[in-house]
Amino acid sequence: MLPPLPVVSPVSAEIRLTYVLRHFRQAYQAVPVVSIGYASQQPQVEIADCAGSFFAEQQPYPAPPNVREWQGRQLPIFFDSSPEKLLLELLPNGRAYIHADLISAAFYLLSGWQEYFSDERDRHGRFPYSASMQYRYGFVAVPVVNYYFDILKTAVEHVTGQPLHPRCWANGASFATFVTHDIDELRSAWKTPAKAALRSGNLLKFGWQLWRHFTRPDAWNNLELVQQTVAEYGAKSTFFFLPEHRKSANGTPNADYNIRQKWPQLAAAIGGSEVGLHASLGTAQHGGRLKRDEHRLQHLRNDVKAYGIRFHYLQWEPRITPFLLHTLLYEYDSTLGFAEHFGFRNSYCLPFQLFDFTTCKSFDFLEIPLNVMDATLHHPNYLQLAPEQILPALQPMFQEIERFGGVCTLLWHNDHFDPANETTGPRQFAELMQYLHSRNTAFVNGYDIWEAVM
Repeated sequence: MLPPLPVVSPVSAEIRLTYVLRHFRQAYQAVPVVSIGYASQQPQVEIADCAGSFFAEQQPYPAPPNVREWQGRQLPIFFDSSPEKLLLELLPNGRAYIHADLISAAFYLLSGWQEYFSDERDRHGRFPYSASMQYRYGFVAVPVVNYYFDILKTAVEHVTGQPLHPRCWANGASFATFVTHDIDELRSAWKTPAKAALRSGNLLKFGWQLWRHFTRPDAWNNLELVQQTVAEYGAKSTFFFLPEHRKSANGTPNADYNIRQKWPQLAAAIGGSEVGLHASLGTAQHGGRLKRDEHRLQHLRNDVKAYGIRFHYLQWEPRITPFLLHTLLYEYDSTLGFAEHFGFRNSYCLPFQLFDFTTCKSFDFLEIPLNVMDATLHHPNYLQLAPEQILPALQPMFQEIERFGGVCTLLWHNDHFDPANETTGPRQFAELMQYLHSRNTAFVNGYDIWEAVM
């Protein structure tokens, strides 16, 4: 059941400015002091005030965007009431005018306004991609907010005479890659071939699968292989473990393993890799269950804190989940991506802080957006890319992240390292990692990102 909409106050222009400009200054190195605002403030960089009463109301969707060109890219520009004017006007007196309300447009996308005020949810309780502005106007793989910031950056450079450069990562890398693994299943590789054998009446093959299951290690019990494969690229992994092995109330599975029984073996397999909490089904709306999952993980690994979290099935309720993370003092979350399509759920390729609509301030925890998940790429309910289509489909997104000094968050489940997977398996993972390594990305874990940004 969708939780009721909390009582929220209108979000003023000043609040929107504060929230957006904070992220703008985090996106670039050493942004000089410059006044940016609306006409009443007489700033050096003046933004057109085009939002009207939209942010005093609770409608999930604004008027359709205009399409404008910037640096060869066709961009959707929300809150643009004067499309006949230049998007950016640079004046010789050290001033600049942006003739669209890019502050409001950036706030709308970055804050997650659409999903907070929308009542659309799918069968897993998630805001569906099909209900998003990204789907409606076809810009899910374009970090639109970063382009808005690029326009603002050009205005600031004109006013100050100082060039701005995107933030850089470890060893001066132009962008970072965050390789993650959600550990859902360790004991179930045998099930699909066994069921296929049973359906075809091949009892001998079915019996062989059962024998193999009870006498030999499962192909998905492979975390040492996962860790070593990632390390071959000079990278490191973050493993999100699922502490709940019982099914959810509606029968949807959580983990197929008991983490308490398996932990010594799992800890040895991953070595010193970062551990995160993969919170079980239903915890995104239930603080008590989330706390129980947290305690289970802490009990296993008292010497290492789980700084980060990702919810199972990417469950996320914008009216509840951020408050739970804020209360439990998590440093970062990495849930926010669309299961149905790779890209940018909040149209931004950098880590950011979500907006608290009840206090009109930022939450303390950092959101590290999820850009691409293996299941998204080839699944009957999602995309159905052929193996040879995966890297070409993702390269433009990777290039956008590199352009703006962002973070590429990659989720590759351990079961997809099974050689039997020929669609989103080890070969496809290797192709993506080889490409990212060739671009001299900085391979980081979640705590590295939190430490660099916060």
